[in-house]
Amino acid sequence: MKRFLVLFLGLTSLLSVAQDIQFSTKDNDLKLATLPYYNYGRGLGLTSPDSIFQLNIRFRMQNRMSYIELEDQDEIIDGQIRRLRLRFDGFVGNPKFLYAIQLSFAPGDVGVIEDGENVNIIRDAVMFYRPNKYWSIAFGQTKLPGNRQRVNSSGALQLTDRTINNARFNIDRDFGIQTYYLHEKKDAFSYNLKTAISTGNGRNVTKNPDNGYALTGKVELFPFGSFTKDGTNFEGDIARETTPKVMVSGVLHKNIRARFTQGQLGDDLFDKRNMQSVLLDAMIKYDGWSFMTTYMNRTANDPITYNPEDNTQFKYIYVGEGMDYQLSYLFLNNIELIGRFSNQKVNEIIKPFTPDSKQYSFGVTKYFWEHAFKIQSELSFDELSFANGSTRNNWYLRFQVEIGI
Repeated sequence: MKRFLVLFLGLTSLLSVAQDIQFSTKDNDLKLATLPYYNYGRGLGLTSPDSIFQLNIRFRMQNRMSYIELEDQDEIIDGQIRRLRLRFDGFVGNPKFLYAIQLSFAPGDVGVIEDGENVNIIRDAVMFYRPNKYWSIAFGQTKLPGNRQRVNSSGALQLTDRTINNARFNIDRDFGIQTYYLHEKKDAFSYNLKTAISTGNGRNVTKNPDNGYALTGKVELFPFGSFTKDGTNFEGDIARETTPKVMVSGVLHKNIRARFTQGQLGDDLFDKRNMQSVLLDAMIKYDGWSFMTTYMNRTANDPITYNPEDNTQFKYIYVGEGMDYQLSYLFLNNIELIGRFSNQKVNEIIKPFTPDSKQYSFGVTKYFWEHAFKIQSELSFDELSFANGSTRNNWYLRFQVEIGI
């Protein structure tokens, strides 16, 4: 534990002495409702002389060092490129017809390449028709309208990664059709309605087409009007709201005849199952303070599937529920303190196979260029509780640099 404290204090000191770098600000050029992507400016843009097409190019990179202590195991020191993304967006022919492409190249994004499988570099490839400022219709592969932290770009997080509940219960990218009605006003009650019909199989799944599908519906409410600079799409109050801003949202997602243990993610099940997810979010920002909370739940009838050729082999759907709480304050020198607590409880049916979890996290982030260029440090403690009454404690210390345009 002493080693953790020394390392963490050292990283915190590094953040506190870093000097501010000042840049001029610009509004985002495109607000693609189904693909929020934090950017401080506009990236590198090209527009044809006759204005029949536009291309914006952006990249971002996350480099991470981790020190990990897992109970009853040797300590681990890990260094990796956590994320490396390249994005293109713009319009063709008419600004009402837009596109967005996002590619990933880091090993953790691509995964293990197996014979006969797709190379998993495509994260988003989606076309939009936006007839006016209220409606957007999307066709292709992109994020489903899920919980707030999952919909937000991983580059717009306050801590180095999403919560343990997001890792287990979120609904992920999928191929299909999405329709959004956005009705946001700056200082008046606002709302957004978002729906999706998709395959339910996740991203880049082309083998063995089947008759499964997924239905998603989401409602977002803004009692005091929309957030500054689309502030629901990034964590922390880096826009320093001058009046309190609140968002509450709810998602209902049904995955019919799902093939994987976590819907769009996870291992292949031995038999298809129907599953349902409920995702509830709340966000408050004011004068440098930010608070977020999330409830996530997944249910399924008969979540355990067995190998028909060997009933000793089984795969189960990760059913259960979890809560996340996250509080932060951003000082005027652009150093931010963040605290987070997550509690995860699995369904009694699968409890013999996987533990309940609690995670306590504390982080310090220094913003140089908002979320586009920042240094992050995080200390996390995991407490795992197993069905037989035993517990296991794990520690994580991470240092991460994020940079992009």
